[in-house]
Amino acid sequence: MTPDSAAVKTYLLALQDRICAELEAEDGPARFRTDEWTRPEGGGGRTRILAEGAVFEKAGVAFSHVSGTKLPPSATAHRPELAGKPWEALGVSLVIHPRNPHAPTAHMNVRFFTTKSATSAPSSEIENRKSEIVNPVWWFGGGFDLTPYYGFDEDCAHWHRTARDAVAPFGASFHPRFKQACDDYFFLKHRGEPRGVGGLFFDDFNELGFERSFALTRAVGDAFIHAYRPIVARRKATPHTDRERQWQLYRRGRYVEFNLVWDRGTLFGLQSGGRTESILMSLPPLVRWDYDYKPAPGSPEARLHDVFLKPRDWLAAEPAGF
Repeated sequence: MTPDSAAVKTYLLALQDRICAELEAEDGPARFRTDEWTRPEGGGGRTRILAEGAVFEKAGVAFSHVSGTKLPPSATAHRPELAGKPWEALGVSLVIHPRNPHAPTAHMNVRFFTTKSATSAPSSEIENRKSEIVNPVWWFGGGFDLTPYYGFDEDCAHWHRTARDAVAPFGASFHPRFKQACDDYFFLKHRGEPRGVGGLFFDDFNELGFERSFALTRAVGDAFIHAYRPIVARRKATPHTDRERQWQLYRRGRYVEFNLVWDRGTLFGLQSGGRTESILMSLPPLVRWDYDYKPAPGSPEARLHDVFLKPRDWLAAEPAGF
C-alpha cells in the first residue's frame, strides 16, 4: 500500500492539540503559546510552548512537516543506500519539565519518514538490460521515556504498564523489544548511566505494512498522556525542600547532555537545517552542573542511582496504588 502522508499529518496535528489541552487542564492557569514557522528548503511546523506554569516550568509540544533533497548523515547511518535521496519527515515531539522535583520529566516522539530508493530490475527478459526503478521507502519511529529525579515504584509500574498495554494488541513481542531498545538508546555512554527509567522506543519500523504500522504508532502516541498525566497529578503538590530542587537542577544536566551529545533527533534537526528554537525546545529553563558531585550514601538521591537507574522489569511485581 502507498504510504498516506496526509493521514499521518492529520493525526499528528490532532495529537498535538489533544496533548496540549490535557497539559493545560493539569496545570490550571497556564496556556501554550503557538509559534508557526516555515523552513526555506521545504515545509514548516507548529511549535507550542507553555512556560512558567503552576505545575509545568516548561513544556514544549512541537509538530513539524519538513522535506529536503538530500537526507542528512544522522538519517542514513543505518541506511547508507539512501544517502543523497529526497525525503519528507512528519512528527510530533514533546518534552515536559515540571516544577516539583518529585514529578518526573517526560519525553515523547512519534514520527514518519519517507524517501525514495533506487533499485535495479531487468527492463525485459529478451534484452536483459537493467533500468533504475525508484521505489518509496518509508518507516515510522517513536516512543516515550520517563526521567524521574526521585524514584517511586508505583509511578514506574504505571508508566511501563501503560506502555505495555499500548502495543499489546499488535503482538506479545513488541513490548519487550521496544522496552529493551529504549533502555539501550536513552543511555549516556560518557556517564555510563541511563537517562531515566525507560519506556518504549522504536525506529525504522514498517514490518506490519503501512496501515498496521501506522496504527501501532498511533497507539503509542495516544497512550502517552494516559501514562504521564496521572503521575504528575499524584506528585505535583508534594512538599519539597531547596535541597531537592537543587538535585532536580543537577539531574536536569544529564538530560541536556544526552540531547546535545547523543540524541539522533536533535542531530537530524540541526543537520537538516531545521529551526533551532524548535529543535532545542527540549532543554530545561534552569539547570546546574556540580563538579564530581556524589549523593550521600543511603540518601533518596543515592537511591535514584542505586535502584531506579538500573534496567529492570518494572512489571515483574507491580505495586498497588495506581
